[in-house]
Amino acid sequence: MAAKKRFLSGAKIDPRPIKKNVNVVELVERHFQAYNAGRLREACELFTRRMLEPDVTVGMSITGALTPAGLGGSCIVPMMKMGFVDWIVSTGANLYHDTHFAIGHSLHRGTPFVDDVVLRKEAVIRIYDILFDYTVLLETDEFFRKVISGPEFQRPMSTSEIHYHLGKYIHERERILKLPHSSILATAYQCGVPVYTSSPGDSSIGMNIAETNLFGNHCQIDVLADVNETAAIVLEAKQTGGKSGVLIFGGGSPKNFVLQTEPQIQEVLKIKEKGHDYFVQITDARPDTGGLSGATPAEAVSWGKIDPDKLPDAVVAYMDSTLAMPIMTSYAMAKRKPRKLKRLYDRRAAMMNRLYRAADRVKKLTAKQKK
Repeated sequence: MAAKKRFLSGAKIDPRPIKKNVNVVELVERHFQAYNAGRLREACELFTRRMLEPDVTVGMSITGALTPAGLGGSCIVPMMKMGFVDWIVSTGANLYHDTHFAIGHSLHRGTPFVDDVVLRKEAVIRIYDILFDYTVLLETDEFFRKVISGPEFQRPMSTSEIHYHLGKYIHERERILKLPHSSILATAYQCGVPVYTSSPGDSSIGMNIAETNLFGNHCQIDVLADVNETAAIVLEAKQTGGKSGVLIFGGGSPKNFVLQTEPQIQEVLKIKEKGHDYFVQITDARPDTGGLSGATPAEAVSWGKIDPDKLPDAVVAYMDSTLAMPIMTSYAMAKRKPRKLKRLYDRRAAMMNRLYRAADRVKKLTAKQKK
């Protein structure tokens, strides 16, 4: 009988009609009642009630063509400015396409039902139902190549450093153009949010860095610095009495990169830790194909990526990120006041020092035990 009561303890399904002009909070909390709507409600509630507490460091990963659909400026930027996102792992493509808007170009709503051979002849690029002129790519390439030729880029650096310096120039271009919106990299520069790309060569930004390198530019991407910096961010959060949460849109390499911070800390550096405290993922990938994109939080526990004691604080909603992100952003902004910016980019050296000291202690203790 006790088990029966437990199974039936959830809120009753409420079939009352949706009101005219219902706000997003009421829509999510009252009408997203079951199936993936129910999971999206749980994701919204976990994110706003638990992950946005002041002591939680929130890492976001983004994959898929989200910024061409306008989600960089409409959703990710407001969350960064509100202090809801403290560090980001993105595909290079999302950062590249987001820059189109920042330097004054336009992308257009279109249709996927069009002859791509004709588009090629007319020099029109298609991302499913988004269409834009081929010159947008060429001029964005030229912008990046020109900026990367600057003196501050002439050395090896992490992707967070490259993106910080790029953000300074993009922010200035937005200011000159008097744009009514901002981009991810310009906002990250202003807010001190470190932005990483897990596969920097797999994007047009990396391709343009490679082109300049071919002709003598000394900009070098230090991917190993990215591994240690992201691990340092998570260790800093946990060793200073806080928590770590991950907000994952899509999957792929950025998902793994934001999660592998814990195996890097525990397995490789052998620092005692338990895993991320909060996990929210929006994905359209299935778990049964064995891919990382669809891997569940429970599977992540086996790798040490998620704290096993915190599995109740893990939600996966199987849906398109372009649907979920605007709803989650609007819901969070309605429910929570802005958080104080953590400005993790400005604290990278101190966080790396903590990581080094912790790893060095373990290494010396291990060597002593072997004697």
